[in-house]
Amino acid sequence: MPNIKVITYDESSGELREIYNHLIATRGKLADVHMIQSLNPATVLSHMNLYKDIMFGHSPLKRYQREMLSVVVSVANQCEYCIKHHKEALVHYWKSESRVESLIQQREDPQLSDEDKALCIYAREMTMQPELSSSHKTDALRNAGFSDRAILDATLVVSYFNFVNRIVLALGLEINETETIGYKY
Repeated sequence: MPNIKVITYDESSGELREIYNHLIATRGKLADVHMIQSLNPATVLSHMNLYKDIMFGHSPLKRYQREMLSVVVSVANQCEYCIKHHKEALVHYWKSESRVESLIQQREDPQLSDEDKALCIYAREMTMQPELSSSHKTDALRNAGFSDRAILDATLVVSYFNFVNRIVLALGLEINETETIGYKY
C-alpha cells in the first residue's frame, strides 16, 4: 500500500484521465508507478516522456542493454518493484529467464559479452559509489569500445533508474503479480 494517496483510473478525470488513457493506449496498461504521481499529473507526463526518450529513443545502446542496466541498478537499490518490471522486459529480449535471474543474483554469466559486463560494472559502481572518481568509470566503458554518446546514454539510464527507484521506495510502492504482464515491448 503506497504511503500517499493515489488517484486510481476510476477516480481520475480531466487531464489525469487523458494521461492515463494515453498510457494505456501506448504502453498496454497503466502501471502503479504512473499512478503514484497522480496528485501531480504534469509529472506523470514528464516522467513518461523522459522514460521513453531514455529507454526507447535512438541510441548506440541496444534496447536489451538499457533493460539490463535498469535491472542492475534496481538490484543494487533493492527495488523489487523495478526489478520485477524490468526483469520481464529483459526476459523478453534475452529469451532466458535463467540468464536474467543470474544477473539479479549477481552471478557470473558466461554469455555476457565483455561490453555488457563493463556496462553492468558501471551501473553498479555509479549506483553504489557515485562519489568516487568518475573518470576511471567512463574510461572503463571507453576501453570496452563505447563511444561518448553510448557512455552518456548509459549514464542517463543509470541515473533515471536511481531516480525512479527512490520514488518507488520512498512512497512504498509494491509490486503485484499481474502488473508486469501485458506491456508492449
